[in-house]
Amino acid sequence: MTVEHDPLEHYLKLRRDHPGLFLNQPGGIEILDGVTEVDGVPVGVVYRDPYVTIVRDPVRFPDGRRGTYIRLLDAAGAPGVVTLPLLGGGAQVVLLEHYRHATRDWHVEVPRGFGTPGLSAPENAAKEVAEEIGATARGIVPLGRLHPDSGLAGGHVELYAVHVDGCGEPGRREGIRRVFSVPPAEAEDLVRTGRITDAFTIAVLTRARLAGLLAGEA
Repeated sequence: MTVEHDPLEHYLKLRRDHPGLFLNQPGGIEILDGVTEVDGVPVGVVYRDPYVTIVRDPVRFPDGRRGTYIRLLDAAGAPGVVTLPLLGGGAQVVLLEHYRHATRDWHVEVPRGFGTPGLSAPENAAKEVAEEIGATARGIVPLGRLHPDSGLAGGHVELYAVHVDGCGEPGRREGIRRVFSVPPAEAEDLVRTGRITDAFTIAVLTRARLAGLLAGEA
C-alpha cells in the first residue's frame, strides 16, 4: 500500500518500535530528531507494503549541511535469507533459473527470500529450499550476514549452506522454471563468465568456498 495519510505518524511509530534503525554514530550522517521537513521536503514513511518500507530521514551530513536521505527497510522485521543447497556433502551445488520482475529477465540463482516473522533465520532457510526447490534441509550451516546495498538498504540478509538429499519440483508460482545441480567449480565458472550476475548467489558461493564446504578447487 502507498502511504497517502499520516506518513509522519508512521515514521514516528517506526522510530519508537525500532530505535536500532535510527542510531547515530560519531562522525557519521546524523538522523535529526523532531524535524518534520527539510527545505520544504517532508520526511516520513514514503511507501510501505508487506515486504518493504521506504523512509525519508531528516539528516545532517558530516560537513554540517542538512538534507533528506531515502532508505529501504525490511517491513517484516526479520532478515531475508540466502541459501546454497549442497548435495553429496558439497560435491554438487543446486541452482535454479528464476524470472525476476525487476530486471525483466531470467537469472541463475540460489534459493532466497524475505524473512518470515515468527521464524528464526535457519527456519526461514529451510522454508526457502522447501518452497523453491522442493527439498528438505538435512543440515544448515550459517555463513554470516550480508548487507546487499549499504547505500540504500537498511537491512541485511543471512547466508546459509543447506545440506539436502535431493530436489523436487521447482516453485513455478514464484517464477522458477528449472532446478539443476552442478559441481562447485562449474558454478564458480558461471560467475567468471558472467552467466551468474546475482550478487546474493556470488556472495554465498564465495562464503561457502572460503568456509571449506565445497568439493574441488575453484
